[in-house]
Amino acid sequence: MANGFDPRATARPQPGTAGVGRESVAYDAGLRSYMLSVYNYMASGVLLTGIVALLFANSGMAQQVLMGPGLLKYLIMFAPLGFVMVLSFGITRLSTGTAQLLYWLFAVVMGLSMSSIFLVFTGESIAQTFFATAAAFLGLSLWGYTTKKDLSGFGTFLIMGVIGLLVASVINIFLQSSALQLAVSAIGVLLFAGLTAYDTQRIKSLYFQVAGSDIMGKTAIMGALSLYLDFVNMFTFLLQFMGSRE
Repeated sequence: MANGFDPRATARPQPGTAGVGRESVAYDAGLRSYMLSVYNYMASGVLLTGIVALLFANSGMAQQVLMGPGLLKYLIMFAPLGFVMVLSFGITRLSTGTAQLLYWLFAVVMGLSMSSIFLVFTGESIAQTFFATAAAFLGLSLWGYTTKKDLSGFGTFLIMGVIGLLVASVINIFLQSSALQLAVSAIGVLLFAGLTAYDTQRIKSLYFQVAGSDIMGKTAIMGALSLYLDFVNMFTFLLQFMGSRE
């Protein structure tokens, strides 16, 4: 989205144009409001996922469903992917309200799916990993927002890396190699750290293309979804290093 597009070239009036100060301030205020909306959606989604995961795990149902036989556990495991696909490929046809509803439902089913971590790792190590991930995410996202370096060239490399990571993870389901799992986790942390900075800059650049349009609400939701996935994946991979097993 940012390829060949310099938001600074189109966002600000040319020198000598009347109202330069007022329009610059308007764009700055609009960008801050837009990014705040994205971060609010993202943070609220992560919070909702955490609450659902904790409640589901403590209820005892997670142990029965996710660790037992039956198709329900696979439905819970793959349901989040379905929501992501619907939002990603159908966002242009969805209303803002429907996109919001799907985003919150996605956060809920992600909570059901991620409740398994409370069955495997101690609560203390989960909390430590969460705060470490939050600190890293904030730093990386801030850098992506403020850097003058164009990160768009890293997008293809990072996406290809994620695809390779998924392939390696599927292969390791059959191999059950601890060394491969360690390598996948290390690469996963690095890839999603890079995606956090990249996606933040991409979301910021996109604002200048949609500012004032009726699709701003939907692009904010999709931006939040991207950052949510970056955060959750970085947390999950980091937990393999920092987590203490029950």
